[in-house]
Order: sequence, then structure tokens, then C-alpha cells
Amino acid sequence: MTKKILVLPGDGIGPEIVAEALKVLNRLIATGLDVELEHGLVGGAAYDAEGHPLPPKTLEQARAADAILLGAVGGPQYESLDRPLRPEQGLLGLRAGLNLFSNLRPAILYPQLAEASTLKREVVSGLDIMIVRELTGGIYFGQPRGVRTLENGEKEGFNTLVYRESEIERIGRSAFEIARKRNKRVCSVDKANVLEVTELWRQVMIRVGKDYPDVELSHMYVDNAAMQLVRAPKQFDVMVTTNMFGDILSDAAAMLTGSIGMLPSASLDAAGKGMYEPIHGSAPDIAGRGVANPLATILSVAMMLRYSLGLTEQADRIEAAVGAVLDQGLRTADIAAQGQASVGTAEMGDAVVAALG
Repeated sequence: MTKKILVLPGDGIGPEIVAEALKVLNRLIATGLDVELEHGLVGGAAYDAEGHPLPPKTLEQARAADAILLGAVGGPQYESLDRPLRPEQGLLGLRAGLNLFSNLRPAILYPQLAEASTLKREVVSGLDIMIVRELTGGIYFGQPRGVRTLENGEKEGFNTLVYRESEIERIGRSAFEIARKRNKRVCSVDKANVLEVTELWRQVMIRVGKDYPDVELSHMYVDNAAMQLVRAPKQFDVMVTTNMFGDILSDAAAMLTGSIGMLPSASLDAAGKGMYEPIHGSAPDIAGRGVANPLATILSVAMMLRYSLGLTEQADRIEAAVGAVLDQGLRTADIAAQGQASVGTAEMGDAVVAALG
């Protein structure tokens, strides 16, 4: 049965990197991959065309698709808009509207890029971490929120950090199931010594962990986890944490691998349907210059084929092709060593397609 993929290029470098990912997908389609591609608008591009960052048609398309491939959203030209109309609200709306609660962010160091990391080779060599971030709850979605004026005329901003037991349990089970397929270790990251919400988080993780006796569960405060990521990152297998903590820690982990431009992500619902995107942003400072690294987006396609479409063989082919291109010495500017020549976005995409055979 033909699977439907919704393609949302978005803003900034999004259209450029998605174009390279589509080259890869179209190559696989030409050799037998049974998928149908549909295109839509989200973020600033949607606001420009439709007056809203998540038009109803886009949400309908997303609900009807088997998987979604997203580029990036945002740009400085939209920062003066009212918050509900900013591009990022389109992304948050997709996550909430599709109930994509489980965000998988792998931090894997390709051996060819060990010198691109700012840490010593011996610290990061062999790095392979999966960060499981809760995506539809926590302080990014909690109510009440806003900015109010106090009696003395001073303004006060406020946000609410809220998690229900059921939300914690389902992200916990997602992390434990993933750990079972890896090295069977889960580190739950919280701030239980200060925040009552994450005290509950720890209690629920302990309870869920009893259903997975084959998986080792540990706990770490978020400030210590940030330190340990740069001190001894290979101690981690699967890390599971809240929306905001996961947002911050996964970006820190990305730089252990040499560049945020190398790392894909998956956001899944309970049935495995997902939205796939590189974890970097829209990078408006380099948009249109043809220098952005498309590999994270291409690797997001591999994750999409593996997790939502069940096409492991094709996913393996893409990942092997990326490795082969790196073996050839091709580098975009973000992963090039000092003095090393770099290639552009399109050239890197073409090289991956060629490596697919």
C-alpha cells in the first residue's frame, strides 16, 4: 500500500535542505520505494501565503499523511508578530495537533568527524546517545501563561510547568522500549530537589521502570546532566527528560558530534506516526547561500523510513550512503576542518544520491 509523506520545507534554509532530502527520496522512489509525496506550508512561509503559521489545510494534510518531513521554521522578519502568529507556533501546533509526544534526538559521532568535535577524540569517539524528550507538555504548553502588569505598574512574565502522571508514564515507556533495543540503560533527567513537578516525574519513572527489569534506570539532576554531557558523554545510553530540559540538553549533545547540522530527529505519536526534522533551526544568516549542511535532513528521512514506515533496509542504505560520502572526505563548511575545502548544499546532496547507487 502506498504511503503518503507530507513535505513541509518551511523557512530559512529549510527549502534548501529539504530539496536535497527529496533528491534522496526520489532516487529511492525510482528504485521501488512506494511512497507518494505531498507538499504543504508551515511557519513563516504559511504566514506569508495564508496569514497563519499553521493553516487548517496543512493540519488536515498532516493528519492524513503517514509521516511528515519538515525543514525548519522561523526568521527575524517575523519576530514583531503577535506570538500566536509567529512561525514557531506552527511547529508547536503540529506537535500538539498530532499528539507527537515522543521526541527522539540521537547524538551519534561519525568516526570520520571525530576531529570536528570541540572535545578530545578520546572523550567523544564512539558516542551514541538517544535523548528522548517529552514534546507536548511541560512549560512550553502549560497554562496559565503570559505577561501581566502588577499593582505598582511593573510587568511580570509567568509560565506554568505542568505534567500529569499519564504524560510522564507514556514518555517513560517510550524511553524504556527504545533502551531495550540498545544497551538497556535509561537515565531520567529531572530537578526533583527543587521542582515538585519533576519530583512526581521521578516517582513515575521508578514505577514504570519496574515493568522493565531488564533495563537499568538511573536518575540525574539536569544541571549535573549538562556537566556530565561534556565531561563523560559516553556514560549515557538513553536519556529521558522533560520538554524544556530535553530541548536544551539535546542541543548541547549535538555539539559533541561536531555540528548540529549532522543530527536528525523524530517526533512520534503512540502509533509510531511521526514528524521528522533536523534539530537545527532555520539559520537565516546563511539562507539562500547554498552552504547549509543537508545531512541532518537526509538522515531524518532515514529515521522516517525506519520508525514510521517500517522500511529498515532503505533507511540503512541512506545511512550507509552518508557514511560513504564522509569517507570520501566531502564536508560542508560546518564540519570542515580548519583549512579544509568545503562543498555546498547541493553538491553534498548529489554525493549522497550517487552513493546510494
